[in-house]
Amino acid sequence: MISSNGISLRYGSRKLFSDVNIIFSPGNCYGLIGANGSGKSTFLKILSGEVNSTAGEVTVSPGERIAVLKQDQFVFDEFTALTTVIMGHKKLYDIIKGKETLHAKKDFSDKDGMELSELEAEFSILDGWNAESDAAKLLSDLGITEQFHGVEMKQLEEGQKVRVLLAQALFGNPDILLLDEPTNHLDIENCVWLEGFLSNFKNTAIVVSHDRHFLDKVCTHIADIDYGKIQLYPGNFSFWLESSQLVLRQRMETNKKIEKKREELKNFIARFSANASKAKQATSRKKILEKLTLEDIKPSSRRSPYINFEQAREAGNNVLTIDRLSKSLDGQAMFKDLTLTVEKGDKIAFVGSDDLANTTLFQVLSGEARPDGGIFKWGASINPAYYPKDNTKYFDVDCNLIDWLRRYSDNTDEVFVRGYLGRMLFSGDESFKQVGVLSGGERVRCMLSRMMLAQPNVMILDHPTNHLDLESIEALNKGLERFEGTLLFASHDHQLIQTVANRIVEITPNGFIDRPNITLDEYLSDENIKKQLHRLYS
Repeated sequence: MISSNGISLRYGSRKLFSDVNIIFSPGNCYGLIGANGSGKSTFLKILSGEVNSTAGEVTVSPGERIAVLKQDQFVFDEFTALTTVIMGHKKLYDIIKGKETLHAKKDFSDKDGMELSELEAEFSILDGWNAESDAAKLLSDLGITEQFHGVEMKQLEEGQKVRVLLAQALFGNPDILLLDEPTNHLDIENCVWLEGFLSNFKNTAIVVSHDRHFLDKVCTHIADIDYGKIQLYPGNFSFWLESSQLVLRQRMETNKKIEKKREELKNFIARFSANASKAKQATSRKKILEKLTLEDIKPSSRRSPYINFEQAREAGNNVLTIDRLSKSLDGQAMFKDLTLTVEKGDKIAFVGSDDLANTTLFQVLSGEARPDGGIFKWGASINPAYYPKDNTKYFDVDCNLIDWLRRYSDNTDEVFVRGYLGRMLFSGDESFKQVGVLSGGERVRCMLSRMMLAQPNVMILDHPTNHLDLESIEALNKGLERFEGTLLFASHDHQLIQTVANRIVEITPNGFIDRPNITLDEYLSDENIKKQLHRLYS
C-alpha cells in the first residue's frame, strides 16, 4: 500500500497540490488524470521519492518495492537490453553483481565464502535463477525480439528503448508500479498485451495515460486532479466521464427533484455495473458502485474544445487512386506496390508496427515527398488537408496566435479568427500569445483550428491525438465521427480507431492488408487476418 498524507507542492506562487490525502490499495489499478500541466507526472515523482513535496509525506508499507517507468532513455546506454530490464529490481541486481565480484576474486577467503553463501540464499529467495528468462520473456512480449536482447541500449531505436524501460518497470513483480504514459511507442498488439498484464496484476498500479481505451481496460479507480486536489472515484475512465457530466447536467437543472436525480444516478450505475467488459474485477467494483450516492460524484471543472470539421463542398465519387506506389528511406522499403482505391466516405485507419511507413505514405500523398515508383491521383473535386506528425515548421515564425491563424484564413477579420481560437480554448488574452511559447498540446489545437478553417472534404491525419489531454482527445474523437468527408489517419488511440474508422489498412515489410467495413476490434480478433499478418511479418 502507498498513501499520501497532506501532500502540498508549490513552485513560487504557483500551487500544484494542496493537502492531498489519498490511499492506493493492493489489487487496484488507479488511472491518474488531469488537464495538461495539472501535475500528473509530478505527483508520480512525489510518490516515488524523486521530487520532494512542500508539505506532507508519502507512506509505503514496510518492505514493499516501488518500480517506476524511467523516462531518461540514455541512462542505460552502456548496458544490454536484458541487463537493463534486470536492473529494474535493484536488490536482485546488486546481489548478482556482488556474486560476480566474489567469484572473480583470486584470493577467495572464508569470509568471502560466508558472504557468497548469504548472497546465494537471497538470490534464491528473489527467484534469481529465473531472472534472465523472465526478463527475456518480457522483452519478447513487448516486441523486442531475441536478437536485440544482448544489444547495448545506445544501439537501439527510440521506440525500442522505451519498451525496454517498460519491461524494466514490470520486471520482478513489484509491489507498487508507477507508470507514466506506458503506451507511448507501443503498437496496438503491444498495448493489448500490456492491458492483459495490468488486468492480472495483483499488487498496486498507478498509471498516467491519455489512452482512454487503455484506462477503461485496466483501471479499477480514477484519481482526478482538479483545483489542486485529487478526488478518487471507483470505476474506469468512461464511468468517471459520464458520471461527472451527469452530475453537472443535474446541477444546472436546479428545479429537478432530488429523488428523480437519484433514480437517474441509480440507473446509470446499474448499467455500468452490469457491463463486465468495462474493466477488471467487475464483481468487487459493482459492490463499490452500488454504495455511491449523488454527493460522492463531483463535476469536473475542466473545459473541452469544440472541434467540428465542415466541407466547403462535397467530394465526387472519385476520391483517390493509388497504383503500385513504392517508397524507400535509407535503403529500407517503407511500402512497395501499394494499391488502393479510396472511396467517398471512407474513414481509413492505417495501423501496424511501423509508424514511419504510414508517415511516409502521408507525406507522399500530401506532396511533401516523392514516391520511388507507382502513381497516385486525387479526384478533380478533392480539397485535401494534411495534419503532419511533426508540426515544428508551422510554428517557426514570430507572431501571435491571431496573426498565425490569419495566414490560413480567407477571412482575416480579427473577430472571425478569434472565434476559431476561442473554440480551441484560446480566449481573451490567450489569443495574443506568441506562437514560440506554445506547449505541444496548444500547438496541436492551433493545427486543428487551421484544419477546420480549410473546410476540406478529405483529411490526412498523422497521430493527431499526440500531446492532447483527455478532454481534447474526446472532442477530436467526436469531431471526426461527425465529419462527413473522407478520412485517412494513423493513431495509437484504440478508441479513436474503433469509433471512427470503417476500413483498416496495415502496411507490412512484405505487403499490405486492406479490410473495408470492419472495426478495429473485429480486425484484431479475426483469425484469418492474424495468419496473414504472421506470413507478412515473417
